[in-house]
Amino acid sequence: MMPDWALAVLDPLAVAVGLGFFMALAYAGLVSAREKEPRAVFVSSLLAVILSAPYLLLGLSDLEGRSGVSVGLLLLTGAAGLALVIPSGKKRITEDDTPRGRIDERDIMFSRNLLEPGTARFEEYYAANPEKRAVDDAFRALPGLLAEGSTMYDPYAYAAAGATEATVEYLRPLVEGGVATEPTVTDPVEIMGFIKGWTLKQGAISVGVTELRDYHTYSTVGRGDDYGRPVELDHDYAIAFTTEMSREMVAGAPKASIVMESYQQYLATGAIAIQLAKLIRGLGYSARAHVDGNYRVVCPLVARDAGLGEIGRMGLLMTPELGPRVRLAVVTTEMPLVADERSLDYTMIDFCARCKKCAEICPAQAIPSGDREMIDGVRRWQIDQEACFTLWCQIGTDCGRCVSVCPYSHPNNLLHNLVRLGVRNSSLFRRLAIKADDLFYGKRPPSAELPDWMRMNPIAEDSSS
Repeated sequence: MMPDWALAVLDPLAVAVGLGFFMALAYAGLVSAREKEPRAVFVSSLLAVILSAPYLLLGLSDLEGRSGVSVGLLLLTGAAGLALVIPSGKKRITEDDTPRGRIDERDIMFSRNLLEPGTARFEEYYAANPEKRAVDDAFRALPGLLAEGSTMYDPYAYAAAGATEATVEYLRPLVEGGVATEPTVTDPVEIMGFIKGWTLKQGAISVGVTELRDYHTYSTVGRGDDYGRPVELDHDYAIAFTTEMSREMVAGAPKASIVMESYQQYLATGAIAIQLAKLIRGLGYSARAHVDGNYRVVCPLVARDAGLGEIGRMGLLMTPELGPRVRLAVVTTEMPLVADERSLDYTMIDFCARCKKCAEICPAQAIPSGDREMIDGVRRWQIDQEACFTLWCQIGTDCGRCVSVCPYSHPNNLLHNLVRLGVRNSSLFRRLAIKADDLFYGKRPPSAELPDWMRMNPIAEDSSS
Protein backbone atom coordinates (compact mmCIF):
# COMPACT_ATOMS: atom_id res chain seq x y z
CA MET A 1 0.00 0.00 0.00
CA MET A 2 1.25 3.48 -0.85
CA PRO A 3 2.29 5.52 2.21
CA ASP A 4 0.32 8.66 3.05
CA TRP A 5 3.20 10.99 2.18
CA ALA A 6 3.39 9.49 -1.32
CA LEU A 7 -0.34 9.97 -1.84
CA ALA A 8 0.05 13.54 -0.63
CA VAL A 9 2.41 14.08 -3.57
CA LEU A 10 0.73 11.90 -6.18
CA ASP A 11 -2.78 13.26 -5.79
CA PRO A 12 -1.92 16.96 -6.32
CA LEU A 13 0.47 16.02 -9.12
CA ALA A 14 -2.25 14.09 -10.94
CA VAL A 15 -4.66 17.00 -10.51
CA ALA A 16 -2.03 19.45 -11.75
CA VAL A 17 -1.34 17.36 -14.86
CA GLY A 18 -5.06 17.01 -15.54
CA LEU A 19 -5.64 20.73 -15.15
CA GLY A 20 -2.61 21.37 -17.36
CA PHE A 21 -4.06 19.28 -20.17
CA PHE A 22 -7.45 20.94 -19.74
CA MET A 23 -6.10 24.49 -19.76
CA ALA A 24 -3.72 23.88 -22.67
CA LEU A 25 -6.46 22.41 -24.83
CA ALA A 26 -8.96 25.04 -23.72
CA TYR A 27 -6.45 27.68 -24.83
CA ALA A 28 -6.07 25.85 -28.15
CA GLY A 29 -9.84 25.95 -28.51
CA LEU A 30 -9.99 29.69 -27.83
CA VAL A 31 -7.24 30.36 -30.37
CA SER A 32 -9.02 28.16 -32.90
CA ALA A 33 -12.26 30.07 -32.31
CA ARG A 34 -10.46 33.35 -33.06
CA GLU A 35 -9.03 31.73 -36.19
CA LYS A 36 -12.55 30.61 -37.25
CA GLU A 37 -11.62 26.92 -37.23
CA PRO A 38 -14.78 25.16 -35.94
CA ARG A 39 -13.38 21.63 -36.30
CA ALA A 40 -10.31 22.56 -34.26
CA VAL A 41 -12.55 24.12 -31.59
CA PHE A 42 -14.59 20.91 -31.31
CA VAL A 43 -11.55 18.62 -31.22
CA SER A 44 -9.80 20.81 -28.64
CA SER A 45 -12.88 20.85 -26.41
CA LEU A 46 -13.38 17.11 -26.68
CA LEU A 47 -9.74 16.31 -25.96
CA ALA A 48 -9.72 18.75 -23.04
CA VAL A 49 -12.32 16.57 -21.34
CA ILE A 50 -11.00 13.17 -22.45
CA LEU A 51 -7.34 13.75 -21.59
CA SER A 52 -7.86 15.56 -18.29
CA ALA A 53 -10.54 13.25 -16.88
CA PRO A 54 -8.29 10.28 -15.89
CA TYR A 55 -5.85 12.51 -13.99
CA LEU A 56 -8.58 14.46 -12.21
CA LEU A 57 -10.45 11.27 -11.34
CA LEU A 58 -7.35 9.68 -9.83
CA GLY A 59 -6.24 12.81 -8.01
CA LEU A 60 -9.59 13.76 -6.53
CA SER A 61 -11.10 10.34 -5.73
CA ASP A 62 -10.33 7.81 -3.02
CA LEU A 63 -10.69 4.74 -5.23
CA GLU A 64 -8.90 1.68 -3.94
CA GLY A 65 -5.70 0.91 -5.83
CA ARG A 66 -5.58 4.29 -7.49
CA SER A 67 -2.03 4.92 -6.32
CA GLY A 68 -0.54 2.27 -8.59
CA VAL A 69 -2.56 3.54 -11.55
CA SER A 70 -1.49 7.11 -10.80
CA VAL A 71 2.17 6.14 -10.73
CA GLY A 72 1.88 4.26 -14.02
CA LEU A 73 -0.07 7.02 -15.73
CA LEU A 74 2.26 9.79 -14.56
CA LEU A 75 5.36 7.82 -15.56
CA LEU A 76 3.85 7.16 -18.97
CA THR A 77 2.99 10.85 -19.34
CA GLY A 78 6.47 11.91 -18.35
CA ALA A 79 8.09 9.44 -20.74
CA ALA A 80 5.89 10.60 -23.61
CA GLY A 81 6.67 14.23 -22.85
CA LEU A 82 10.40 13.58 -22.75
CA ALA A 83 10.24 11.64 -26.02
CA LEU A 84 8.64 14.66 -27.70
CA VAL A 85 11.03 17.30 -26.35
CA ILE A 86 14.34 15.44 -26.50
CA PRO A 87 16.14 16.50 -29.71
CA SER A 88 16.07 13.75 -32.31
CA GLY A 89 16.48 13.27 -36.03
CA LYS A 90 18.59 15.06 -38.58
CA LYS A 91 18.55 18.83 -38.17
CA ARG A 92 20.73 20.29 -40.92
CA ILE A 93 20.93 19.73 -44.65
CA THR A 94 24.23 17.98 -45.36
CA GLU A 95 23.85 17.14 -49.04
CA ASP A 96 24.85 19.52 -51.82
CA ASP A 97 21.63 21.08 -53.14
CA THR A 98 23.30 23.77 -55.23
CA PRO A 99 21.56 24.07 -58.63
CA ARG A 100 23.82 22.99 -61.47
CA GLY A 101 22.46 25.38 -64.08
CA ARG A 102 20.33 28.44 -64.72
CA ILE A 103 16.66 28.70 -65.65
CA ASP A 104 15.63 30.22 -68.97
CA GLU A 105 12.79 32.59 -68.07
CA ARG A 106 11.23 32.06 -71.49
CA ASP A 107 10.30 28.52 -70.40
CA ILE A 108 8.24 29.44 -67.34
CA MET A 109 4.46 29.50 -67.71
CA PHE A 110 4.09 33.23 -67.03
CA SER A 111 6.34 33.99 -70.00
CA ARG A 112 4.69 31.45 -72.29
CA ASN A 113 1.30 32.89 -71.38
CA LEU A 114 2.40 36.25 -72.79
CA LEU A 115 3.27 34.83 -76.21
CA GLU A 116 0.75 36.07 -78.78
CA PRO A 117 -0.27 33.74 -81.62
CA GLY A 118 0.77 35.03 -85.01
CA THR A 119 3.74 37.04 -83.73
CA ALA A 120 7.36 36.32 -84.64
CA ARG A 121 8.18 35.72 -80.97
CA PHE A 122 5.40 33.10 -80.75
CA GLU A 123 6.53 31.22 -83.84
CA GLU A 124 10.18 31.36 -82.85
CA TYR A 125 9.56 29.95 -79.38
CA TYR A 126 7.47 26.98 -80.52
CA ALA A 127 9.81 26.24 -83.39
CA ALA A 128 12.51 25.77 -80.76
CA ASN A 129 10.16 24.04 -78.26
CA PRO A 130 7.57 22.10 -80.30
CA GLU A 131 6.81 19.73 -77.38
CA LYS A 132 5.28 22.63 -75.44
CA ARG A 133 2.87 23.75 -78.16
CA ALA A 134 -0.01 21.36 -77.45
CA VAL A 135 -0.19 21.95 -73.70
CA ASP A 136 0.11 25.70 -74.18
CA ASP A 137 -2.64 25.73 -76.79
CA ALA A 138 -4.79 23.89 -74.25
CA PHE A 139 -4.47 26.56 -71.55
CA ARG A 140 -4.99 29.32 -74.13
CA ALA A 141 -8.33 27.76 -75.02
CA LEU A 142 -9.51 28.27 -71.42
CA PRO A 143 -10.94 31.54 -70.04
CA GLY A 144 -7.72 32.60 -68.28
CA LEU A 145 -6.82 34.46 -65.10
CA LEU A 146 -9.46 36.96 -63.92
CA ALA A 147 -11.59 36.11 -66.95
CA GLU A 148 -15.36 36.01 -67.20
CA GLY A 149 -16.47 32.43 -67.74
CA SER A 150 -13.86 30.96 -65.40
CA THR A 151 -15.04 28.64 -62.64
CA MET A 152 -14.43 31.04 -59.75
CA TYR A 153 -15.61 34.16 -61.60
CA ASP A 154 -16.59 36.98 -59.27
CA PRO A 155 -17.04 40.35 -60.98
CA TYR A 156 -16.25 42.44 -57.91
CA ALA A 157 -13.29 40.42 -56.66
CA TYR A 158 -11.83 40.09 -60.15
CA ALA A 159 -12.18 43.81 -60.72
CA ALA A 160 -10.40 44.47 -57.42
CA ALA A 161 -7.60 42.02 -58.25
CA GLY A 162 -7.29 43.52 -61.70
CA ALA A 163 -7.00 47.01 -60.26
CA THR A 164 -4.15 45.87 -57.99
CA GLU A 165 -2.42 44.01 -60.82
CA ALA A 166 -2.63 47.14 -62.98
CA THR A 167 -0.99 49.10 -60.18
CA VAL A 168 1.82 46.54 -60.02
CA GLU A 169 2.40 47.21 -63.72
CA TYR A 170 3.20 50.85 -62.90
CA LEU A 171 6.08 49.65 -60.71
CA ARG A 172 7.77 47.47 -63.32
CA PRO A 173 9.56 50.28 -65.21
CA LEU A 174 10.88 51.70 -61.91
CA VAL A 175 13.23 48.85 -60.99
CA GLU A 176 16.35 50.75 -62.09
CA GLY A 177 17.45 54.36 -62.13
CA GLY A 178 20.24 56.85 -61.81
CA VAL A 179 22.97 56.43 -59.20
CA ALA A 180 24.35 59.23 -57.04
CA THR A 181 27.80 60.21 -58.30
CA GLU A 182 29.53 60.17 -54.90
CA PRO A 183 29.16 56.89 -52.96
CA THR A 184 28.42 57.34 -49.28
CA VAL A 185 31.06 55.48 -47.27
CA THR A 186 29.21 52.99 -45.11
CA ASP A 187 30.15 50.22 -42.73
CA PRO A 188 28.65 46.98 -44.19
CA VAL A 189 27.37 45.82 -40.81
CA GLU A 190 25.80 49.16 -39.89
CA ILE A 191 24.14 49.75 -43.25
CA MET A 192 22.81 46.21 -43.25
CA GLY A 193 21.21 46.80 -39.86
CA PHE A 194 19.66 50.02 -41.16
CA ILE A 195 18.37 48.37 -44.35
CA LYS A 196 16.86 45.43 -42.48
CA GLY A 197 15.22 47.64 -39.89
CA TRP A 198 13.80 49.98 -42.52
CA THR A 199 12.52 47.10 -44.66
CA LEU A 200 10.77 45.52 -41.68
CA LYS A 201 9.33 48.92 -40.77
CA GLN A 202 7.93 49.14 -44.31
CA GLY A 203 5.91 45.96 -43.72
CA ALA A 204 8.25 43.05 -44.46
CA ILE A 205 8.11 39.96 -42.25
CA SER A 206 11.67 38.76 -42.76
CA VAL A 207 14.80 40.07 -44.51
CA GLY A 208 18.06 38.38 -45.46
CA VAL A 209 21.17 38.93 -47.55
CA THR A 210 23.17 36.54 -49.72
CA GLU A 211 26.04 36.83 -52.11
CA LEU A 212 24.61 36.80 -55.64
CA ARG A 213 25.43 33.52 -57.39
CA ASP A 214 25.12 32.51 -61.04
CA TYR A 215 22.19 30.14 -60.45
CA HIS A 216 20.25 32.94 -58.74
CA THR A 217 19.78 34.69 -62.08
CA TYR A 218 17.78 33.60 -65.10
CA SER A 219 19.92 32.79 -68.13
CA THR A 220 17.66 34.64 -70.58
CA VAL A 221 15.01 37.32 -70.17
CA GLY A 222 11.53 35.96 -70.83
CA ARG A 223 9.30 38.99 -70.47
CA GLY A 224 9.19 42.61 -71.54
CA ASP A 225 11.21 44.60 -74.05
CA ASP A 226 14.42 42.69 -73.26
CA TYR A 227 12.87 39.34 -74.18
CA GLY A 228 15.49 36.93 -75.48
CA ARG A 229 18.50 38.83 -74.20
CA PRO A 230 21.02 37.17 -71.87
CA VAL A 231 20.65 38.22 -68.24
CA GLU A 232 23.62 40.33 -67.22
CA LEU A 233 23.58 41.50 -63.62
CA ASP A 234 26.84 42.98 -62.36
CA HIS A 235 25.94 42.94 -58.69
CA ASP A 236 27.59 41.24 -55.70
CA TYR A 237 24.75 40.94 -53.20
CA ALA A 238 21.02 40.25 -53.11
CA ILE A 239 18.59 41.37 -50.40
CA ALA A 240 15.49 39.17 -50.16
CA PHE A 241 12.42 39.84 -48.05
CA THR A 242 8.92 38.50 -47.49
CA THR A 243 5.50 39.96 -46.78
CA GLU A 244 2.62 38.06 -45.20
CA MET A 245 -0.42 36.97 -47.15
CA SER A 246 -3.60 37.35 -45.09
CA ARG A 247 -4.64 34.03 -43.55
CA GLU A 248 -8.31 34.95 -43.98
CA MET A 249 -7.92 35.63 -47.69
CA VAL A 250 -5.73 32.58 -48.34
CA ALA A 251 -8.09 30.27 -46.44
CA GLY A 252 -10.77 30.77 -49.11
CA ALA A 253 -8.53 29.38 -51.87
CA PRO A 254 -9.13 28.64 -54.69
CA LYS A 255 -11.92 31.24 -54.57
CA ALA A 256 -11.33 34.81 -55.68
CA SER A 257 -9.95 35.95 -52.33
CA ILE A 258 -6.64 34.21 -53.07
CA VAL A 259 -5.93 36.09 -56.30
CA MET A 260 -6.89 39.38 -54.66
CA GLU A 261 -4.38 38.72 -51.89
CA SER A 262 -1.66 37.50 -54.23
CA TYR A 263 -1.72 40.71 -56.25
CA GLN A 264 -1.99 42.78 -53.09
CA GLN A 265 1.23 41.29 -51.71
CA TYR A 266 2.98 41.52 -55.08
CA LEU A 267 2.17 45.21 -54.86
CA ALA A 268 3.39 45.41 -51.26
CA THR A 269 6.69 43.66 -51.96
CA GLY A 270 7.14 45.61 -55.17
CA ALA A 271 6.66 48.96 -53.45
CA ILE A 272 9.18 48.07 -50.76
CA ALA A 273 11.71 46.79 -53.31
CA ILE A 274 11.42 49.91 -55.49
CA GLN A 275 12.02 52.13 -52.46
CA LEU A 276 14.91 50.03 -51.20
CA ALA A 277 16.67 50.04 -54.57
CA LYS A 278 16.14 53.80 -54.80
CA LEU A 279 17.61 54.24 -51.32
CA ILE A 280 20.75 52.30 -52.24
CA ARG A 281 21.21 54.20 -55.51
CA GLY A 282 20.86 57.43 -53.54
CA LEU A 283 23.83 56.30 -51.47
CA GLY A 284 25.88 55.96 -54.64
CA TYR A 285 25.64 52.25 -55.43
CA SER A 286 23.96 50.50 -58.34
CA ALA A 287 20.82 48.58 -57.34
CA ARG A 288 17.93 46.87 -59.12
CA ALA A 289 14.55 45.85 -57.73
CA HIS A 290 13.11 42.53 -58.87
CA VAL A 291 9.31 42.68 -58.76
CA ASP A 292 6.42 40.71 -60.19
CA GLY A 293 6.65 40.65 -63.98
CA ASN A 294 10.14 42.16 -64.10
CA TYR A 295 12.54 39.70 -62.54
CA ARG A 296 16.12 38.88 -63.39
CA VAL A 297 16.53 36.50 -60.45
CA VAL A 298 14.74 33.39 -59.18
CA CYS A 299 13.39 34.83 -55.94
CA PRO A 300 12.86 31.57 -53.96
CA LEU A 301 16.47 30.48 -54.51
CA VAL A 302 17.77 33.90 -53.47
CA ALA A 303 15.56 33.92 -50.37
CA ARG A 304 16.63 30.38 -49.44
CA ASP A 305 20.32 31.28 -49.60
CA ALA A 306 19.61 34.48 -47.65
CA GLY A 307 18.42 32.33 -44.74
CA LEU A 308 14.68 32.98 -45.05
CA GLY A 309 13.59 29.34 -45.43
CA GLU A 310 13.83 26.20 -47.54
CA ILE A 311 12.16 25.07 -50.77
CA GLY A 312 9.36 22.63 -49.93
CA ARG A 313 7.34 20.01 -51.75
CA MET A 314 5.15 22.55 -53.53
CA GLY A 315 8.19 24.35 -54.97
CA LEU A 316 7.64 27.46 -52.87
CA LEU A 317 9.79 28.99 -50.16
CA MET A 318 8.81 27.56 -46.76
CA THR A 319 9.51 30.18 -44.10
CA PRO A 320 9.82 29.34 -40.39
CA GLU A 321 7.22 31.96 -39.45
CA LEU A 322 4.47 31.44 -42.02
CA GLY A 323 5.44 28.54 -44.25
CA PRO A 324 4.59 29.32 -47.89
CA ARG A 325 2.02 32.00 -46.96
CA VAL A 326 4.31 34.82 -48.09
CA ARG A 327 5.26 36.78 -51.18
CA LEU A 328 8.85 37.62 -52.10
CA ALA A 329 10.85 40.36 -53.71
CA VAL A 330 14.58 40.91 -54.15
CA VAL A 331 16.94 43.85 -54.55
CA THR A 332 20.39 43.22 -56.01
CA THR A 333 23.23 45.67 -55.54
CA GLU A 334 26.94 46.36 -55.71
CA MET A 335 26.85 47.94 -52.25
CA PRO A 336 29.25 46.13 -49.86
CA LEU A 337 27.08 44.14 -47.44
CA VAL A 338 27.44 41.22 -45.04
CA ALA A 339 25.77 38.00 -46.19
CA ASP A 340 23.56 36.06 -43.77
CA GLU A 341 24.17 32.38 -43.19
CA ARG A 342 21.67 30.04 -44.79
CA SER A 343 19.67 28.10 -42.21
CA LEU A 344 20.13 24.68 -43.91
CA ASP A 345 16.98 23.53 -42.09
CA TYR A 346 16.47 19.84 -42.85
CA THR A 347 13.47 19.67 -40.51
CA MET A 348 11.32 21.50 -43.08
CA ILE A 349 12.37 19.06 -45.81
CA ASP A 350 11.64 16.12 -43.51
CA PHE A 351 8.24 17.56 -42.58
CA CYS A 352 7.31 18.04 -46.25
CA ALA A 353 8.48 14.51 -47.06
CA ARG A 354 6.14 13.08 -44.42
CA CYS A 355 3.17 15.46 -44.75
CA LYS A 356 2.05 15.32 -48.42
CA LYS A 357 -1.14 17.28 -47.64
CA CYS A 358 -0.52 19.78 -50.44
CA ALA A 359 0.04 17.00 -52.98
CA GLU A 360 -3.07 15.11 -51.95
CA ILE A 361 -5.35 18.14 -52.12
CA CYS A 362 -3.93 19.83 -55.24
CA PRO A 363 -6.86 20.12 -57.71
CA ALA A 364 -4.49 19.81 -60.67
CA GLN A 365 -2.43 16.97 -59.16
CA ALA A 366 0.58 19.10 -60.07
CA ILE A 367 2.53 18.50 -56.84
CA PRO A 368 4.54 15.26 -56.61
CA SER A 369 3.50 12.91 -53.80
CA GLY A 370 6.66 10.80 -53.81
CA ASP A 371 10.16 11.32 -52.50
CA ARG A 372 12.55 13.91 -53.84
CA GLU A 373 14.25 12.90 -57.07
CA MET A 374 17.53 13.76 -58.74
CA ILE A 375 16.71 16.54 -61.22
CA ASP A 376 19.52 18.34 -63.01
CA GLY A 377 21.99 17.00 -60.47
CA VAL A 378 20.03 18.08 -57.36
CA ARG A 379 17.68 16.04 -55.17
CA ARG A 380 14.42 17.96 -55.00
CA TRP A 381 10.72 18.03 -55.77
CA GLN A 382 9.48 19.55 -59.01
CA ILE A 383 5.88 20.52 -59.66
CA ASP A 384 4.12 20.10 -62.99
CA GLN A 385 3.97 23.79 -63.90
CA GLU A 386 1.88 23.15 -67.02
CA ALA A 387 -0.83 21.32 -65.05
CA CYS A 388 -0.80 24.00 -62.36
CA PHE A 389 -1.11 26.93 -64.75
CA THR A 390 -3.75 25.21 -66.88
CA LEU A 391 -5.92 24.93 -63.76
CA TRP A 392 -5.41 28.63 -63.10
CA CYS A 393 -6.71 29.42 -66.57
CA GLN A 394 -9.75 27.24 -65.96
CA ILE A 395 -10.75 28.60 -62.55
CA GLY A 396 -9.59 32.20 -63.09
CA THR A 397 -7.52 32.45 -59.88
CA ASP A 398 -4.02 31.39 -58.89
CA CYS A 399 -5.59 28.53 -56.87
CA GLY A 400 -3.47 28.57 -53.69
CA ARG A 401 -4.99 25.40 -52.20
CA CYS A 402 -1.50 24.08 -51.43
CA VAL A 403 -0.68 27.22 -49.46
CA SER A 404 -4.01 27.26 -47.61
CA VAL A 405 -3.77 23.68 -46.30
CA CYS A 406 -0.05 23.65 -45.44
CA PRO A 407 0.39 23.10 -41.67
CA TYR A 408 3.18 25.68 -41.71
CA SER A 409 0.69 28.30 -42.93
CA HIS A 410 -1.12 28.58 -39.61
CA PRO A 411 -0.96 32.02 -37.98
CA ASN A 412 2.23 33.21 -36.34
CA ASN A 413 1.07 33.03 -32.71
CA LEU A 414 2.08 31.27 -29.47
CA LEU A 415 0.05 28.12 -30.09
CA HIS A 416 1.37 27.40 -33.57
CA ASN A 417 4.87 28.63 -32.75
CA LEU A 418 5.11 26.04 -29.98
CA VAL A 419 4.25 23.40 -32.57
CA ARG A 420 6.84 24.84 -34.97
CA LEU A 421 9.42 24.70 -32.17
CA GLY A 422 8.66 21.02 -31.58
CA VAL A 423 8.80 20.31 -35.30
CA ARG A 424 12.30 21.81 -35.50
CA ASN A 425 13.44 19.92 -32.42
CA SER A 426 12.22 16.34 -32.79
CA SER A 427 11.59 13.85 -35.58
CA LEU A 428 9.00 12.14 -33.38
CA PHE A 429 7.24 15.45 -32.81
CA ARG A 430 7.12 16.01 -36.59
CA ARG A 431 5.26 12.73 -37.04
CA LEU A 432 2.82 13.62 -34.27
CA ALA A 433 2.30 17.16 -35.58
CA ILE A 434 1.26 15.87 -39.01
CA LYS A 435 -1.29 13.49 -37.45
CA ALA A 436 -2.51 16.23 -35.11
CA ASP A 437 -2.97 18.68 -37.99
CA ASP A 438 -5.15 16.11 -39.78
CA LEU A 439 -7.14 15.57 -36.57
CA PHE A 440 -7.68 19.24 -35.73
CA TYR A 441 -8.15 20.65 -39.23
CA GLY A 442 -8.95 17.63 -41.41
CA LYS A 443 -6.83 15.69 -43.88
CA ARG A 444 -8.61 17.53 -46.70
CA PRO A 445 -9.69 20.85 -45.14
CA PRO A 446 -12.53 22.54 -47.03
CA SER A 447 -12.10 26.01 -48.46
CA ALA A 448 -13.16 28.63 -45.94
CA GLU A 449 -16.10 30.92 -46.55
CA LEU A 450 -15.21 34.28 -48.02
CA PRO A 451 -15.16 37.27 -45.67
CA ASP A 452 -18.59 38.82 -45.19
CA TRP A 453 -17.66 41.98 -47.08
CA MET A 454 -16.87 39.90 -50.19
CA ARG A 455 -20.22 38.13 -50.36
CA MET A 456 -22.03 40.22 -52.95
CA ASN A 457 -24.41 39.34 -55.72
CA PRO A 458 -24.36 41.40 -58.92
CA ILE A 459 -27.54 43.41 -59.42
CA ALA A 460 -29.44 42.06 -62.40
CA GLU A 461 -30.32 44.51 -65.15
CA ASP A 462 -33.95 45.47 -65.38
CA SER A 463 -35.11 43.99 -68.69
CA SER A 464 -38.14 46.26 -68.77
CA SER A 465 -36.09 49.46 -68.92
